[in-house]
Amino acid sequence: MEDLTPRQIVEELDRYIIGQKDAKRAVAVALRNRWRRRRLDPELREEVSPKNIIMIGPTGVGKTEIARRLARMAKSPFVKVEATKYTEVGYVGRDVESMIRDLVANAMNTVEAEHRKDVETRAKDRALERLLDALLPNSEREILEASRWEKTERLAGEGNGGQRFDYIGPETPPQDPSPPVSGARNTREKLRELLFAGKLDDRELEIETTLQASPVIGVIPGAGLEDLDINLKEMLGNFLPEKKKLQKVKVPEALKLFVEEETAKLVDKDKVVLEAIERVEESGIVFVDELDKVASRSQAHGADVSREGVQRDILPIVEGSTVPTKYGPVRTDHILFIAAGAFHMSKPSDLIPELQGRFPIRVELEALGEEEFVRILTEPENALIRQYTELLATEGITLDFTPEGIQEVARLAAQVNGRTENIGARRLHTIMERLLEEISFDAPDLEDKEILIDAAYVRDRLAGVVQDEDYSRYIL
Repeated sequence: MEDLTPRQIVEELDRYIIGQKDAKRAVAVALRNRWRRRRLDPELREEVSPKNIIMIGPTGVGKTEIARRLARMAKSPFVKVEATKYTEVGYVGRDVESMIRDLVANAMNTVEAEHRKDVETRAKDRALERLLDALLPNSEREILEASRWEKTERLAGEGNGGQRFDYIGPETPPQDPSPPVSGARNTREKLRELLFAGKLDDRELEIETTLQASPVIGVIPGAGLEDLDINLKEMLGNFLPEKKKLQKVKVPEALKLFVEEETAKLVDKDKVVLEAIERVEESGIVFVDELDKVASRSQAHGADVSREGVQRDILPIVEGSTVPTKYGPVRTDHILFIAAGAFHMSKPSDLIPELQGRFPIRVELEALGEEEFVRILTEPENALIRQYTELLATEGITLDFTPEGIQEVARLAAQVNGRTENIGARRLHTIMERLLEEISFDAPDLEDKEILIDAAYVRDRLAGVVQDEDYSRYIL
């Protein structure tokens, strides 16, 4: 990301999202400002806060996709939440702080996966040695254990300054540390060759795995305890006895289990937590959808009673506060918040003034029409035409979409959006599924593997449904 200018960020977003130039420019500048902030003096850096964004536009025009692609491009922790899931304190619903806890959980998964990948080679090597130990006869295994212990003790005594050496074996030295080992090593190398050749895949082993005992705790249904984020198993893990379990598995499965155990041993959990929290605080992105649904309209009554309360609960999170999580406290001062909503029943000025001030950048996304639908069908790297063509190519079917056929699909999608509910580009998914339903169903049995999708074919398959407004309301 350090090499991407705002113009290049917009060009990258153009690969997947059609139109919406203003929104792309706004998020590109916000992302570049993060790069600029990291190069400031520490004192001034702390004072620079992100300029949060409100995206205003109907459904299906690309609001969520812009935010998601931006986070993926920047490799930033990202979470998408809906404002309607939260309620004012005192009402039944999710606590607004849970959006930050969800963000931290996502960052933890990402960072841990990266660390696991870093130790993957070492973990596989150690797991392979454990597997070979398990495959060796008991007598020869004891001989090799004695040899390993003796070598480890010797290296530690040769002035290595207490350096640690990987030793996989018993914690106490074997009784006889000096038996001959050449025969055992030869057997081990033969087993290694057979293992690599796949000749031991059908062999079963009895291996011992470690299970952590967990307490049985009753939970009252509907109590909302899922947001407490208290992992009792982790809290009590040091006080609960470890249980050993013997199980018979085949060699490939045993190797997989050993790799998992060795990876868990090699990954430093403390480093993972620190890095994940740092990423959240410095580059996290929270996408709050449906913000217009909690905008308080004048003289609100009944179900609207808690809407303003939700806004007031969200306010300190956006302003900057410290949220407790099970991994430690997390500051939200420099997290980028991108809010979105259609605002067709309300307007941004219906939000409380304090919250409006925390979203200084507002961009309006344009509704999509026939011309944009044609581009969505053909231009992006994940274009719908390409998706369906490649899917059916797996059955040996060749779909040939003519420009007139694509234009007709776009025209009908725009027509249905105009007559019924305007759901934007999502209408194309429904139209395409309806158009290719018969081909997708009969694909394995079709003799004609080349199918031309022209304007006449599209009209034949969809015209009747589109013309019947009552029918298309439910089908399309």
